Amino acid sequence: MTATIPRPSGRKASALRPVSFELGINKHAEGSCLVTFGDTQVLCMASIEEHVPTWLRGGGKGWITAEYGMLPRATNTRMAREASKGRQSGRTQEIQRLIGRALRAVTDLSGFGEIQVRVDCDVIQADGGTRTASVTGGYLALYQAFATMKRLGAISKIPLQDSVAAISSGLYHGAPILDLDYAEDSAAQADVNFVLTGSAKIVEIQGTAEDYPFSQDEFDELLRIAKKGVADLTLMQLEALAQAGL
Repeated sequence: MTATIPRPSGRKASALRPVSFELGINKHAEGSCLVTFGDTQVLCMASIEEHVPTWLRGGGKGWITAEYGMLPRATNTRMAREASKGRQSGRTQEIQRLIGRALRAVTDLSGFGEIQVRVDCDVIQADGGTRTASVTGGYLALYQAFATMKRLGAISKIPLQDSVAAISSGLYHGAPILDLDYAEDSAAQADVNFVLTGSAKIVEIQGTAEDYPFSQDEFDELLRIAKKGVADLTLMQLEALAQAGL
């Protein structure tokens, strides 16, 4: 069982922040979702491109890629746009690759021809968990893009084999907590991001000990509450799609 500890937000140890998904937020994109995890807000938009990378041409398979970025005032002080610096940071590249891997993991790439779907995840406001919010909202944007292709007759069925969502859990004052906000993340002894499918299969785990190494038992507890969190997010994703008529 998770311990009862005081959290800055007042949440219980295994409680998510308030989560919302607003689908169809952009009229131009084939799929879009504004995802909110507490004070973290990410706009996810999926665009259909009628080509694949050169190395995939002629193979009959599609591709999914992602781009991630933070708006200048997503944090408490203004950040320079990475475009003005002439290059992306290592953090940005790492996160967008994670998003792409997560979405490809649940997609049948042979199910939509030589088409690329590019999922853009732009952080409007950051308060911890921007990568996990991007994966979770990015899935919904991708689903809508495929639904658009199906509606237009480009595919006969949506080529998704499972859903995917992501959440963080960590050790805060020595106790496991779910869905860390910035105040908790900056003071945590360990922080682990879990990317899991709707059927609770593991796509990716990113974990770091900050103050001291953590034990197998502690990791198992972090995984347990993360699975619960992703199960809750999966239900919310299904509800959002149903409300959108998808």
